[in-house]
Amino acid sequence: MKILIVGFAKIKYMPYLDLYLENMDRDKNDIHLIYWNRDLKEENLEKIEGITLHEFSSYQEDDVAKFSKLEKFKKFRDYATTVLKEGFDFVVILHSLPGVLLSKELVSGYKNRYIFDYRDFTYENFLPYKSIIHTLVNNSYKTFVSSDAFRAFLPNSKKIHTSHNILWRDIENEKDTLKTKGEKIRIGFWGFIREEKINIKIIEKLANDERFELHYYGREQGVCEALKEYALKNASNIYFHGEYNPDDRNNFVKNIDLIHNIYGDSNMNLAISNKYYDGMIYETPQLVMKNSYMCVLVNNNRIGKAVNPTDENFADEIFEYYKSFDKKTFKKNCRENLTKIKAQQKIVTDIVKNISE
Repeated sequence: MKILIVGFAKIKYMPYLDLYLENMDRDKNDIHLIYWNRDLKEENLEKIEGITLHEFSSYQEDDVAKFSKLEKFKKFRDYATTVLKEGFDFVVILHSLPGVLLSKELVSGYKNRYIFDYRDFTYENFLPYKSIIHTLVNNSYKTFVSSDAFRAFLPNSKKIHTSHNILWRDIENEKDTLKTKGEKIRIGFWGFIREEKINIKIIEKLANDERFELHYYGREQGVCEALKEYALKNASNIYFHGEYNPDDRNNFVKNIDLIHNIYGDSNMNLAISNKYYDGMIYETPQLVMKNSYMCVLVNNNRIGKAVNPTDENFADEIFEYYKSFDKKTFKKNCRENLTKIKAQQKIVTDIVKNISE
C-alpha cells in the first residue's frame, strides 16, 4: 500500500508523527511524508529511515499572526497538491490547517481513504471554515482528536476517536523519576515558548521570590528573547536553557518540582499539552490555567493545581499547594489515569495498524 502522511512542521517538532511511524509496517508499505522545514536547518532523520521524504523548505517563524503566513500557506498547499497527484492508497493529515488547505483534493480524490488528525482550534467560529472541518470529518476514514474539548466544534460522528498526545513507548516505560533536591521549588516549562503576555505575568509574580526558581527549556525565537530580556532586567531566579532533544527531558525533569503548563490563548484553553502527560509519566505535579480544559482534567484526576497568574496570591497558592500535597496519593492518581489513557490509545494504534496490514 502506498501511504502519504502530510505534516505541517519539521519532523522533530511532530512527536505525534510517531503514532503512525511506530504502527505502520514500513517493509510492507511504501510510506511517504511531507514536512515543512521552517527554520531551514538540517535535522536528524534516523527515525524515519525507509520513508520517502518530501521536504517543503521555506522559512517561517512560529509565533506570528496566521494572517501573515497566508502566502506561505498557499505555497505549501501548491507543493502538497503536487505530491498528492502522484496517487496514494491512503493519506494521513496531521493538523486541521493542512486538512483545510487540501480539503478539495481529499474529499474528491480520497473520500473514506484518509485519517484527519485534528489537533488545534483555529477559525472554527468562522462558519465557512467550520463547514470545511465538518466536511473533512464526514468524509474521512477516521478522525482523531487530541482533546475531547475539541469535539464541541466537530460533527457528532462515530468516526471520531480520542488520540492522546503521548508516545506509546512513554506509557509502556513509565519513569519513576528520582528527583534531585533543591533549596527552592523549581518550576519548569519545556516545549515551544510562546504567549509573551502571560509568561511576563508569571515571571513578574515569581521574580526574586526566594521560594522559587523558574526554568524554560525550548527553542528561542521572538517571544523567548523578549522574556529573557525582561527577566534579565527584573529577576534573578529565572533561567533559560535553550533548545533540547526529546531524550534530554529525562535528565532535566529530575531537577523540576512543578511543571509550568499554564496557557492563556483560546486554543490551549481547549487543548491538552504534551506536558499534561509528562506530569503523570514523570510523576511531577503540574500547574494549569484556571477555567481551561486541562484544569478540569487536573482537578478530576488530582494531579496538579489550577492557578491564574493574574491572581494577587498566585505565588502563595503554588507554595501552599506544593508543601501540602500528598506524594503517595499523587503517584497513585498518576498510575490510575495512565492506565485509562493506555486503553484509549490502544484503540487508535489498532486503527493505524489495520490500515497498513
